[in-house]
Amino acid sequence: MDVTVTYWTRIASPVGELLLTADAEGALTSLSVPGQKGGRTVAPGWLADTGPFRAAGEQLAAYFAGELKDFELELSAHGTGFRERVWDALDGVPYGATTTYGEIAAEIGASRMAVRAVGGAIGANPLLIVRPCHRVIGADGSMTGYAGGLERKVWLLTLEGAVPAG
Repeated sequence: MDVTVTYWTRIASPVGELLLTADAEGALTSLSVPGQKGGRTVAPGWLADTGPFRAAGEQLAAYFAGELKDFELELSAHGTGFRERVWDALDGVPYGATTTYGEIAAEIGASRMAVRAVGGAIGANPLLIVRPCHRVIGADGSMTGYAGGLERKVWLLTLEGAVPAG
């Protein structure tokens, strides 16, 4: 019998109300935005509790205020070995910078043919904003594929100074 505990809370933000989930140890397991492709919704049996999310709330507020560049949160997202390698590579993309799908593929030792699979793994990232999949752009510099919507991607990159405000 699986007795996995999931805590959840909602936090207001400039990109919409965020839904955060955490495991029994308080590690962040997901961060979803409204209308997100593949985003989570509150499930029966989840426990509403703001306690496990104090640090996340404080750090997200500082990030949105332009005062925080690196999140220091305990994360617990699980996927295939390939997805986890891609997500680890995302964690290394610094604030204010962008990378491409091809660069992520190269970083994890995947072939150029794996770029589409890398895109799928990035799209499956359950921890939007704190695991910066918004920093991945097309090889030609275009804003492509963000589960939270391209407007949010541009907004986040503008906040970080990675694209000029316009």
